Amino acid sequence: MELVKLDMLYEGKAKKIYTTNITNQFIVTYKDDATAFNGEKKGSIGEKGVVNNKMSAILFQLLSEKGIENHYISLLNEREMVVKAVKIIPLEVIIRNVVAGSMAKRLGLEEGSPLKTPVLEFCYKNDELGDPLINDDHIMALQLADLTQIQQLKQMALNINKVLQQFFFNKELRLIDFKLEFGLFEDRIILADEISPDTCRLWDLTTNEKLDKDRFRRDLGNVEEAYKEVLNRIMN
Repeated sequence: MELVKLDMLYEGKAKKIYTTNITNQFIVTYKDDATAFNGEKKGSIGEKGVVNNKMSAILFQLLSEKGIENHYISLLNEREMVVKAVKIIPLEVIIRNVVAGSMAKRLGLEEGSPLKTPVLEFCYKNDELGDPLINDDHIMALQLADLTQIQQLKQMALNINKVLQQFFFNKELRLIDFKLEFGLFEDRIILADEISPDTCRLWDLTTNEKLDKDRFRRDLGNVEEAYKEVLNRIMN
């Protein structure tokens, strides 16, 4: 059966999700729109949608090969992919390997300081509240996930971190921190959303040059070039 795009189910800051004529399959369209600071800063990054679509596809396939189930099915075109129709759990799971961004500000630590062990944080996925940090007890009290699911989310995120850290290291990149989202598919928790310079802090292994969305957040310039540089590295 030929896949047909139907109604737009959801539009977020960086993507649009469409239903299809095939049960349990969605189409994700990646946009060039860019936002920061919970939507306070808005702009556009040329070809961002293309980069994020291709990069996410490569990394989802890598994780599948390592036994980590995710929503990716196939690339449809340079801006769209076909995914499993997951029900997103309203949590952002953040893994930090090096101090950066909000962690540096919150804890008064110097950006770039290595962490002895990865730090895992949960944020409640709610734009109106600014995606606040929450802990396991909050998650259970809000009935976002039960204790077994929380432990599963943590273990999956840490496993993903190990795979991605090594992969990026081999591409001369340091994985500073990154955000993951998960969803339920046929009662299983699987990885969803995207893995891209929008959701990962990536620094050049030698120079520590920032090659991610921080270039947009902090007005560092050469944003489009940085995104394309990351894609070029992981494709070679």
